[in-house]
Amino acid sequence: MSLRYLNKVVVVTGGSRGIGRGIVKVFVENGAKVVFCAKSEAERGDLELLLNRTGPGSCHFVPCDVSQEDDIKTLISSTVQTHGHIDCLVNNAGWHPPHKATDETTAEEFRELLNLNLLSCFLASKYALPFLRQRQGNIINLASLVATLGQKDAVPYVATKGAIVSMTKAMAVDESRFNVRVNCISPSNVLTPLWEELAGQTPDAAATIRAGENFQLIGRMGSEEECGLAALYLAADATFCTGTELLLSGGAELNYGFKSQVSPCT
Repeated sequence: MSLRYLNKVVVVTGGSRGIGRGIVKVFVENGAKVVFCAKSEAERGDLELLLNRTGPGSCHFVPCDVSQEDDIKTLISSTVQTHGHIDCLVNNAGWHPPHKATDETTAEEFRELLNLNLLSCFLASKYALPFLRQRQGNIINLASLVATLGQKDAVPYVATKGAIVSMTKAMAVDESRFNVRVNCISPSNVLTPLWEELAGQTPDAAATIRAGENFQLIGRMGSEEECGLAALYLAADATFCTGTELLLSGGAELNYGFKSQVSPCT
């Protein structure tokens, strides 16, 4: 078996479940040494034990609240202390809050999401870049297809993801002088625990999931593993790509659909 990222050191934020879990798994399966984090020790689960048993790479869990700058600094420094360098940073940690109209959203709720979804990417990149420059490494940011399409009752979330796309391009310009590539992935619907949790808050969770599947031209949601494979591609294979937004969408952005929300006149 060809190992596409053998002995490379990868940091994955929010790696304990969902898309992050898929990314950690694929990198370990391709020989990488992965340090992944989640907010608390309780979120470690059995992922670390399972992947270290099966290999061929390895992984190590570090508790890190990415909304706290000191935690991010510790995550990066502990990775370097353990492995000596960093080849790839995957900024995956983030959250989609329940849908809420703009005039019902507080400024504090918006600030908290900016801190979690956007500022964490900036800070992790800031502290990892000195080490990535030494290795001509790369950064992969997780954005979202809704950064382009928009989404109903999700202004703060869409704003954070749109900013991630723009930040990716700006950082790619700056870091090109050091041969550090910066790219992002914009998924459409991926079946993750968070997606299922949000569906569970609707009147008919099964119908919500079916609708989520039907948004893609190929008639299903993406998988955690497919997200991992996309990240591996950007890290290992796409060596002529920087500032790129990879749409991992199943064609969700294509073709016309019924979209009008205007009530007919009576």
